[in-house]
Amino acid sequence: MARIKPFSALRPLPILATQVVAPPYDVLNSEEARQEALNNTISFLHITKAEIDLDPGIDVHSAEVYKKAKKNLQYMIAENVFFQDPEPCYYIYMLVMNGRTQTGLVCVSSVADYLEDKIKKHEFTRPEKEKDRIDHMQAIHAQTGNVFLAYRDVRTIHQLVESWKKNYSPAYDLVTNDGVEHTIWVVDDKSTIDKITSAFENEVPCTYIADGHHRAASAAKVAAAMPKSEAAQYFLTTIFPASQLAIMDYNRVIKDLNGHTPESLLKELQNDFQVTASASAVKPSQLHQFGMYLDGKWYKLEAKEGTYTQDPIGILDISIFTEQILKKLFAIQDQRTDKRIDFVGGIRGLQELEKRVNSGEMKVAFSFYPVSIEQLFDIADSGNVMPPKSTWFEPKLRDGFLTHLI
Repeated sequence: MARIKPFSALRPLPILATQVVAPPYDVLNSEEARQEALNNTISFLHITKAEIDLDPGIDVHSAEVYKKAKKNLQYMIAENVFFQDPEPCYYIYMLVMNGRTQTGLVCVSSVADYLEDKIKKHEFTRPEKEKDRIDHMQAIHAQTGNVFLAYRDVRTIHQLVESWKKNYSPAYDLVTNDGVEHTIWVVDDKSTIDKITSAFENEVPCTYIADGHHRAASAAKVAAAMPKSEAAQYFLTTIFPASQLAIMDYNRVIKDLNGHTPESLLKELQNDFQVTASASAVKPSQLHQFGMYLDGKWYKLEAKEGTYTQDPIGILDISIFTEQILKKLFAIQDQRTDKRIDFVGGIRGLQELEKRVNSGEMKVAFSFYPVSIEQLFDIADSGNVMPPKSTWFEPKLRDGFLTHLI
């Protein structure tokens, strides 16, 4: 059963929260982060992407970047930008985006549960991304990145959370520049804390990583490296009921055509797909349908019968794409390590795919129909994994609201 604990969060003074909180470190590149934090010395990006305070040509994974992150965190603590709750608490985090609400519980989850697969995974991780978070955590002795977990709905937990929201005032309530409302309550009542802990222990057999595989894997390795730190044996998570979650598409761009011309690639694709030219950008409307942007034109691809299997992995669109396109036509065997492929979250829109190809940086882009939350659970329960970057969740949790010191 799920082992969670309250913790004493390091968090910003409410009056400064709007300036502090920032998008997750992995949704912005260095230049975007630099612009986001421009003229804001207390943006949390100075901690999560500290290269923005150094020479633009610096290796973002250099020791100097992590040292700067540590220095920036210490500075903000010394300047009373942050304070730490005196006693362990749970925190309720509600997000509202485009009229849709989702409410999760911020806590720390057991690394032992992660290692014992009580926290279920659906993706492999990329070694270089793990190392980045390991180095960051060990340098600053804190977990700044929240791992987004999901669980099958439990009425007891829902009632406890909703009752607290109804009866207590939030500590933070703000709207970020992307239009998402973020509201956080501090659960500091011992009786309620115990009821929540017990409900997870007795009624939630497992949780599922929705977003944050690299952060979770890195936290587990940091825990092994810091066996004497009790805090490091738990990692920062926000756990949401499945019924409140929505998954967006997670699209792909590829740097070269692997020797194909646009014409020969289209011809090869016709062996496994019905290929139709489109006058507008293609956002797939059903399973087994893909969009492709190539040579300034959009095409709709529909997988033919017999090109996929019916098992939980084989039926996934990302599996069809991997087998029939990536491996067969581009000789890309491992998406985690091959530098010719990159991933574009659906929140950026299809125009981002066009931009990456039109700039000459990439040669072709593919758009996808989103995976469902039940597909994610089924795959994780079966012990299988999806190809990397198969799901994109929105809205994103903001970094900087709640930090776990280790």
